[in-house]
Formats: sequence, C-alpha cells, structure tokens
Amino acid sequence: MDWIQTSLAVFKKDLRIEFRTRFAINMVLAFVVASLLLILFTLRAQSLDPTPKSGLVWIIILFAALSALGRSFIAETDKGTYDLLRIYAPGTVVYLGKLFFNCAFSLFINTATFIIYMFLMDMTIVSIPAFLVMLILGTLGLSSVSTMTAAIVSQADRKGAVFSVLSIPLFIPLILLLSRVTRAAFIDASLDAFSSDVFALIGFAGVTITAGVLLFDFIWDE
Repeated sequence: MDWIQTSLAVFKKDLRIEFRTRFAINMVLAFVVASLLLILFTLRAQSLDPTPKSGLVWIIILFAALSALGRSFIAETDKGTYDLLRIYAPGTVVYLGKLFFNCAFSLFINTATFIIYMFLMDMTIVSIPAFLVMLILGTLGLSSVSTMTAAIVSQADRKGAVFSVLSIPLFIPLILLLSRVTRAAFIDASLDAFSSDVFALIGFAGVTITAGVLLFDFIWDE
C-alpha cells in the first residue's frame, strides 16, 4: 500500500499548490468563458444545429487542456523540484499522483465548462447516463494523454510549444469520439447507437493509462 500513499502524497502536493495560487483554475475558467462568449457572438452559436453544438464544446475544452494540464510536470522543472521528486518516489508512483491530480482538475473544468455552455447555448441534457459516460471518459482520456506528454517534454526547451505539437494528434481521435457521444447526451437520448464509440473511448483511456504506467519509468530515468 506504500505506492498508493505516495501517489496520494504527490496528488495532495499538487492540489495544495493549486489551491494556494489558483493560477491554472483562474486562467482556464477565464479562457473558457471568453471562448464561449466569442463563439456565441461571432458564430451565432445559438442558431446552430444541435450536432455542431455538441462538437464545439470539446474544441474549447481541448485548448483549455492544452493551456493547463501540461503544467503537471513542466512546473517541476521550472521550479527546480524535478530531481527532488525523483529522489522522493519511483516513476510509476509519481505518474499516478500526477494523473490523479490532472483527472481531478480536468473533471472540475469540464463540468464547469458544460454548465456554462448549456446555459449560454440553451441546451439541456436528455440522457444523464450518456452525459456521465462522456464526462468521465473524456476526463480520463484528456488527463492520461496530457500527463504522459507533459512528462516527455518537461526536459525540453520551449516546453509549451512542444507539448501542443505532441498532444494535438493524440487528442484528435478522442475529440471525434467524444463529439459523437455528446450527441447522445444532448440530442439522441440513447447510447445504443453510439455503443461502439463508448467502447472505443474506454479502449483509448485504458491504452493510454496502461502505456503511461508501463513506459513512464523509462522516461523518468532519462
């Protein structure tokens, strides 16, 4: 059980830092609100068909994730605590702690984004199970890709640019799948027609998290 306690210690450390500064939360929420207002007034999004409305929200969430979730490891190198963390815990444990934090942070941001989005776009949830499946699997997919990519680029120069370049190709299939499941949550009211997309999302999250657990030690020791 030591690895669980150590992972939770890493998670709590990042959580305390975020609550102390509130930098990422304030930045992402400001970005989400500004993006939603821009879309609302420039694209007249309220008059769009429900299908494009279901996809727009994930584009906003994608760029919000790119601006914040990459900080999980990049902040360690910027503050000079990367080597100290390496001494404190093995790689897999650190990865899980960072993943827990990114999942919690992403879940909060995604939930807040959908609440604001539904209010501004005058949309209602027609299938609670589809909405919960979409929200949970979307959070896991975004967090797993962001955590691993941030670890890879944390020692590179121009980390933010490299993080975006590496992450976007991995996010594209995830966003396409999530857009279709979001349609079930807000339009079709059934997951039956999108069951293959749900299984694909489960597989995406499972593969990325498993790959992170198996490969992170090699990244950590470099």
